[in-house]
Amino acid sequence: MKPNWLKITLPQGSTYNKIRAIVKEYNLHTVCEQARCPNIGKCWAGRTVTFMILGDTCTRNCKFCAVKTGNPKGIVDKEEPKRVAQAVKNLALNYVVITSVTRDDLTDGGASIFAQTIKQTRKLNPNTKIEVLIPDFAGSSQALKTVLLAKPDVLAHNLETVARLTPLVRDKRANYQTSLNILRLSKDTNPDIPTKSGIMVGLGEEEEEVKKTMLDLKMVGTEIITIGQYLKPSPNNWEVGNYISPEKFQEFRQYGKALGFRQVLAGPLVRSSLRFAY
Repeated sequence: MKPNWLKITLPQGSTYNKIRAIVKEYNLHTVCEQARCPNIGKCWAGRTVTFMILGDTCTRNCKFCAVKTGNPKGIVDKEEPKRVAQAVKNLALNYVVITSVTRDDLTDGGASIFAQTIKQTRKLNPNTKIEVLIPDFAGSSQALKTVLLAKPDVLAHNLETVARLTPLVRDKRANYQTSLNILRLSKDTNPDIPTKSGIMVGLGEEEEEVKKTMLDLKMVGTEIITIGQYLKPSPNNWEVGNYISPEKFQEFRQYGKALGFRQVLAGPLVRSSLRFAY
């Protein structure tokens, strides 16, 4: 049974309905819907949207994730970047997060589509802040540089969980060190672009493992970190190990601040695509 501090706002209202209509009109996907995010009602009401590019089918099969998995067979919608840009304009978004499924079937992992989406969005929305939440691109430094050259305002990549649980809950092609290396390389390539990462708790990790993960992220230059409660999105996903109290999240926030993170967003319903304060 979920504790009483996990109260989810049901999606409703005119803004929510408008966003849903525009997403459908432009044939786009949002991680808000695909991943069954508990914050969709609150975020959409506040005009915060996370678009998911490169289709709706992920080549990986992480046990915590509800996004559809399969083989997209190299198919790429090259008009998608323009449609995302137009949707951002129609919604008058001040801040947009662009993420994607993982596309191991593509030579560059979809990096060129990320870059085009950033460029097209910037062209139509010069005042909109753009955060990209990227996959690991199989560790490719060239793919990462392709994204960074498009100059997003924030570069995010999720570590997802502690080192011990990584091979258990993430796809076998995901790797704890590869994810850390992506974040390190981003700072080395363009130190002016803030880096961000998210982890889930309640998967069965120990408190000290969470703190070690936070330290690992700080050591590779990560500036923003999100920590949220894992919630099982479907009967087929990984079981919730335990529910973390709001007081413990506060301890994680204080620990992160002591480590020197620029911002620490931690709480039961915190999710990695939550925007950070400029």
